[in-house]
Amino acid sequence: MSVRDVASPPESGWKEPYGDDFYTEAEGAVDTLGHLGPLAALAGSWEGLKGFDQHPQFDGLESDVFVEPYELPPIDRQTNGPQLFYGLRHHTHLVRPGERETFHDQVGYWLWEPAAEAVTLSLTIPRGRALLASGHATSTDTEFEVRAVMGSSPIPSWIARSRPPAIE
Repeated sequence: MSVRDVASPPESGWKEPYGDDFYTEAEGAVDTLGHLGPLAALAGSWEGLKGFDQHPQFDGLESDVFVEPYELPPIDRQTNGPQLFYGLRHHTHLVRPGERETFHDQVGYWLWEPAAEAVTLSLTIPRGRALLASGHATSTDTEFEVRAVMGSSPIPSWIARSRPPAIE
């Protein structure tokens, strides 16, 4: 059995942040906190004490207040071929004041990709929902916006068109 690569290489002239070699793993620093770019100020533990939610019910709207602890510990650098990410794992679980049962729970990652000047948020909630949102930011930005558009992909088109190696 042999493995042959049938992935389509990038279009001719593709010069995004990684050049033509999309197989070689990126090298990066081990100091995640020092390389988080615009995410640096988010690292740590936070707690919101004045959360408010209003949602539809059969007979009208229901309102809830909640407390929101938000944990954002740094993760080790991550690579995907030439891509290099520094990031924070996030977990938040909302509870109503004075209660122990979780009202809402979500986990995911905030990722900073320096070469592409991109911030990405991935999150999932335990109701079968997931989200991937991305946006542009520079390493010194203190404000940025991420967006998720239904049907879109933050993955470069040449990766989306490539196929895994064929096994013969």
